[in-house]
Amino acid sequence: MLYMNFPNFRVKSKSPGTTMQKLKWSRKKVPLFTLLVLFLLILLAFSTLHSEHSITQFHENPHHVLNHQQASPIYVKPNLSGPDVLDRFSRCNKTVEYSGRKIASNGRGSQRSGHWRVSSERCDVFSGKWVFDNVSYPLYNESNCPYMSDQLACHKHGRSDLGYQHWRWQPHNCNLKRWNVKEIWEKLRNKRLMFVGDSLNRGQWISMVCLLQSVIPADKRSMSPNAPLTIFRAEEYNATVEFLWAPLLVESNSDDPVNHRLDERIIRPDSVLKHASKWEHADILVFNTYLWWRQGPVKLLWSSEANGACEELDGQEAMELAMGAWADWVSSKVDPLKKRVFFVTMSPTHLWSGEWKPGSEGNCYGEKGPIDIEGYWGSGSDLPTMRSVEKILSSLNSKVSVLNITQLSEYRKDGHPSIFRKFWEPLRPEQLLNPPSYSDCIHWCLPGVPDVWNELLFHFL
Repeated sequence: MLYMNFPNFRVKSKSPGTTMQKLKWSRKKVPLFTLLVLFLLILLAFSTLHSEHSITQFHENPHHVLNHQQASPIYVKPNLSGPDVLDRFSRCNKTVEYSGRKIASNGRGSQRSGHWRVSSERCDVFSGKWVFDNVSYPLYNESNCPYMSDQLACHKHGRSDLGYQHWRWQPHNCNLKRWNVKEIWEKLRNKRLMFVGDSLNRGQWISMVCLLQSVIPADKRSMSPNAPLTIFRAEEYNATVEFLWAPLLVESNSDDPVNHRLDERIIRPDSVLKHASKWEHADILVFNTYLWWRQGPVKLLWSSEANGACEELDGQEAMELAMGAWADWVSSKVDPLKKRVFFVTMSPTHLWSGEWKPGSEGNCYGEKGPIDIEGYWGSGSDLPTMRSVEKILSSLNSKVSVLNITQLSEYRKDGHPSIFRKFWEPLRPEQLLNPPSYSDCIHWCLPGVPDVWNELLFHFL
């Protein structure tokens, strides 16, 4: 089991500063006592009439109490067979207020209090610094990987400063296991390694394919066409390295890997079954989800809803529901002795240079080196989301290993494509005159930061 470090958060308790005063009643002040009793009787009668009125309103409108009082949440058992799957043509017939439903935990392990920490017996490989190393890095050449994505091939698209390719991650008190392509292929022999998630996880998958493909003869390897499930196959090892597009983990109307830019994002918060049917037989699973939950409110279409009525919820809370459904699948289906499951924490963005260079108004455009502020944490990594993810993952105990890539990636403001990538839509003249306005400060150049994420994965395999 790996560990995650978070800043310490403590809530200070406030001791009451007032004391109760004793009420003294004089036997001579009978009229005051009588008035008090009369007042209490009137108050009791009013409360009874009000309760009867509330009960009548509840029968006329069952949602009345739920909408205005803190009712106990309704727990939904996830991952039951439901209605037809969502696609990009799915729509909500109407949108109603969030009902407060939560995902039942299915008897997962108890949540550990406090933050996950590195035990004294093991080195925290996620705590360290970036060291410039133009001898050992990069681990492959961009031009020598036939599976490189045009969105991530920064040198091909005009980036001339190649320093971003030469940084090595060095833990403070130990060393990462040295990358050995033959050794990892032996670990993958007769196995399926599958990355599941969004475009950032796809970038990590492309990185892994580029790291591995060079030792496989061209006639002994193949790549399936781009689809929800894309597969790189190495015949010699009877092994595959796969990517499944599932940016929200649960079923959604954005599950098309190409046509997923929609005005209304709809999810089934209680079901991963559509995607699980593709990932359940993989031997090693690497999951991520984060970026897509940062794009505004999400529509919830519960599996039990037959009339197309959606509820609306903010991204973080909707993510907690989705992670609950995913955790239910892991808890009930994963045997750690037969299947390895990894979860990759959020990949940071570098959209505002004023966060690491006070007074500046740019972004990652033009950056040529890492941030050298120990423990730097920008607004692109949301701490409340990190805490909610920690809470869910801690309930899974040893069934999931965590690749905590967030802090180490926070330093790498220089690692993004910015303008040096293929853009799928023509750039407007005003954008071309202002490069920061269309810089990609979310994804990562390859070779680059995602290669280190895969070194960490290899370290723990």
